[in-house]
Amino acid sequence: MKKIGIYGGNFDPIHLGHLITARSVKELRNLSEIIFVPANTSPLKQEVESTSTIHRFAMTKLAVEKYSDFRVSDFEIKKNGVSFSIDTIKHFKKIYKNIELIIGYDNFLVFDKWYKWEEILELVDVIVLRRFFERPIEPKIKADKFIFVDSPTIEINSTTIRERSLNNLPIDLLVTPEVLNYIKENNLYSRQNEF
Repeated sequence: MKKIGIYGGNFDPIHLGHLITARSVKELRNLSEIIFVPANTSPLKQEVESTSTIHRFAMTKLAVEKYSDFRVSDFEIKKNGVSFSIDTIKHFKKIYKNIELIIGYDNFLVFDKWYKWEEILELVDVIVLRRFFERPIEPKIKADKFIFVDSPTIEINSTTIRERSLNNLPIDLLVTPEVLNYIKENNLYSRQNEF
């Protein structure tokens, strides 16, 4: 039976760490495909100003288009407003019977703050990416409701990429060539386009 992974985030910008992690989870969980879902507005990051959805979606699409087992969905962007995972899951449940939601360990620790988190756990398996050095912290939700997988330790994050761009430092080893060209062509993360 086809099993799909849903991987959401701001992807501001999407980087090689996202892709390496996604491929690792796909193999560990025997997923048929991973769908990257850029958020319109993350519920727990509403105060954070992000790059426009047009740019974040375009970069995500460019990053994954050459991989047959990855694709990107504009569901949350088209839906507009705050992006709640429960709505995304219900949308994809109409298309696929077997879905797994992929989240990071940081999101696991605040999962009790997610909108309708109990319903999410009823609808899908939640896969938590855990790096070997992350020691378990007592969560507010029973850990047996989640499936933990060890993910590669990739010390790349979007904040660092934005800061390096802002300071005219190279990011060519952090993002795909397609994303790098897009950032340059659209003058993203530069002094002239601070957000």
